[in-house]
Amino acid sequence: MKRLLLLTACLTASAGLARATPPTLTIYAAQHPQVEAMLADAFTKQTGIPVRLHQGEAPEIAAQILEEGATSPADIFFTENSPELNLLDEKGLLAPVDPATLAQVPAQYSATDGDWLGVLARENVLAYNPAKIQESALPASLLDLAKPEWKGKIGIAPSDGDFLPLVSAVIKEDGKAAALAWLKGLKTNAKIYEDDEGVAAAVAHGDVAAGIINNYYWYRLETQLGATGIHSRVYHFTHGDVGGLVNVSGAAILKSSKHQKEAQEFLAFLVSQSAQEMLGKSNVDFEYPLRPGVSPNKALKPFNDLQPPPIKAADLGDDQEAGRLLQQAGLI
Repeated sequence: MKRLLLLTACLTASAGLARATPPTLTIYAAQHPQVEAMLADAFTKQTGIPVRLHQGEAPEIAAQILEEGATSPADIFFTENSPELNLLDEKGLLAPVDPATLAQVPAQYSATDGDWLGVLARENVLAYNPAKIQESALPASLLDLAKPEWKGKIGIAPSDGDFLPLVSAVIKEDGKAAALAWLKGLKTNAKIYEDDEGVAAAVAHGDVAAGIINNYYWYRLETQLGATGIHSRVYHFTHGDVGGLVNVSGAAILKSSKHQKEAQEFLAFLVSQSAQEMLGKSNVDFEYPLRPGVSPNKALKPFNDLQPPPIKAADLGDDQEAGRLLQQAGLI
């Protein structure tokens, strides 16, 4: 009888352990793979909660979530730009973020309704090659790149997901007609590349004099080539010009997730002191931590010294109009 009771106790304890095993979080991720992996590994080590990453480009991942709807296996959507989050929010697919988590970053970097969380920020910049063009000849405004004198001198990646928010920002600042005219000018002037990495590399090689990119890509290239091996520089738009747009990388929990508690833990981790400091100190991620008081990588221009336009992440909308204008201009 004692042996039977002991066996029963062991089986009961084993069942309890099995029930205590945390579920695996499925994250649909459209951030940079190196950043995703770094954060997922650190989160699992801290909490014991396993993470499964499903990676892709932000517009395609957002479209997949829309198609899957309430049957999506995703728990979290973590992406490099806010418009895809705005789109899913408009469709009612996101769950509210814990207010205590939202409070860790300034409100202008998250959804106005609290359904997605700002995590990191990147600045839109021009990469330029001093052998091809002097800094004094660079434009005061992003819109100047549509002028005839820039024909053959500028590189862009209009099919890259990072280009869409910039178009949305021009629409917000100057209207659809001005945005379309600007895009048509770029169609005439620009050399087209597949992605921002391609633009950054082309500028460094001297294929074009300058290129529109997010700051992240230039600093990643500098890390690869070394300070003496890269032959390009970063130019920051100032005085609130739309060219200095700050893009927000954010995360949201799907309303359909069956692991709401664990998903909230992951979002809280993303903006925790430890995770934000890890990102700021790394040579993998060259973005700005959004948690106040956390310094970015020392190579970056201080966040408070940037002069972006007064456009909040929520103001950029869902990128649908930007996509239509890119098609009208013949850029995609």
